[in-house]
Amino acid sequence: MEGNPGGRVDPVAGVDRRDGGVVVRLAGELDLYNAQDVRQALLACTDEQPERLVVDLAGVEFIDSTVLGVLIEARSRMNERQAFLLAAPGTETSRALSLSGLDRHFGVHPSVDDAFAAEL
Repeated sequence: MEGNPGGRVDPVAGVDRRDGGVVVRLAGELDLYNAQDVRQALLACTDEQPERLVVDLAGVEFIDSTVLGVLIEARSRMNERQAFLLAAPGTETSRALSLSGLDRHFGVHPSVDDAFAAEL
């Protein structure tokens, strides 16, 4: 939490590569204040056009409409949009995805492993 205003968690907890894909781990409260950090990380990964890009939401406590828009933008940058997958959303994140209707447009999986195992 050091170096972040107000003791906020870095929204991008890590980027890992495995099995021809990329996993972007997000964390904390994702909102207008850190949406640009999330956007930069996701767009850098979409530029690689990986076989699949999995956004790990397990560490996310809150997500607002600004960051939901960032997810949509990143997905639109993929040549194969079905290869952009969401994994492990918690209760609040699942609620935001459901209320926005995005759960019907994104591949949402219970875990990163399930997202990698999913047929595209």
